[in-house]
Amino acid sequence: MKAVRFHTKRDIRVEDVAPPSSRLEPTQVLIKPIVCGICGTDLHEYLAGPIVTPVTPHVYTNAVLPQILGHEFSAVVVDTGSAVRHVKAGDRASIMPLVTPRDDYFAKRGLYHLSDKMAAVGLSWQWGGMGELAVVNDYNVMPIPPSISDVQGAMIEPGAVALYGVDRGGVHAGSSVLVSGAGPIGALTILAARAAGATKIFVSEPNPTRRKLASRILPGAIVINPLEQDLLAIIAAETDEGVGVDVAIECVGLEVSLNTCAKAVRRGGKVVQVGLHMRPAAIDAMLWAQKDITIEGCWCFQVQMWPRIISMIESGIYPVEKVVTAQIEAENVVAQGFEQLLDPTGKNLKILVRV
Repeated sequence: MKAVRFHTKRDIRVEDVAPPSSRLEPTQVLIKPIVCGICGTDLHEYLAGPIVTPVTPHVYTNAVLPQILGHEFSAVVVDTGSAVRHVKAGDRASIMPLVTPRDDYFAKRGLYHLSDKMAAVGLSWQWGGMGELAVVNDYNVMPIPPSISDVQGAMIEPGAVALYGVDRGGVHAGSSVLVSGAGPIGALTILAARAAGATKIFVSEPNPTRRKLASRILPGAIVINPLEQDLLAIIAAETDEGVGVDVAIECVGLEVSLNTCAKAVRRGGKVVQVGLHMRPAAIDAMLWAQKDITIEGCWCFQVQMWPRIISMIESGIYPVEKVVTAQIEAENVVAQGFEQLLDPTGKNLKILVRV
């Protein structure tokens, strides 16, 4: 079968690989991916990897490079193991990609995403969403109703990352929010903040293409170029008595962005770290103390979020599909996918791959 496989830095190949065995374990599901997103994590692997893809067998899954990519995808169920009851052949599904023990400290508390043995389909599992077929666990397969499109189904996973950050910030009706960075997760965070009831949303983004897309995705958002405009002055002028925003959500993973969020948030407010930092950041801890702010780390998402997000998409309050700017064929995944997304002058925000 055809699959997009990551070998090492700058080495992604579309290859023929052996398909999964037709003999399934009782709790396994054979699926056919429909459409799959290229994630920022995939881009990091391509640019500087291996990072999270396993050079040696993964401690829990035994997966090892080369890795079939793809952890943001929708799929059709082809077959199920004997113990699977919640889906059947022909059902469409959104894949929740985290693979974790079911009996460790965190699993017993429903915090599967915090397991130190966590793996992910498309990153540290034998199969991924950029292959013609894949085998996953029953708990990875979340059925979607006819009202949810294949594209929306694929976007639930990145939508969960964004919504989890909004949840961690405690965004509610009437909140003012700064979203630092309007990449795919930042753009989804804008939508998630509005869905949570935020009434004033500021977006900080130096890239002109992304600023235009942010304005299109959420008309009414206050979109700012921090390289040419005084972000803090604009926020002061637009918030009650100039106190700053209630919540600042960092979606870039850069030191300057994190420190700007700490400056922009009001006293007693929250800063949520959603963007993944590739190196340690120097921070002004005294400022954090003087402002009595809370800093929330944010790792992945809670696996129980899928039914909630499906309901939000169905109702129209979380239009995750707005972030998608292109769909391509797997054969063109490097030139029209990865390289396009790495081009600072490019027009695309989120690219989906059809295998």
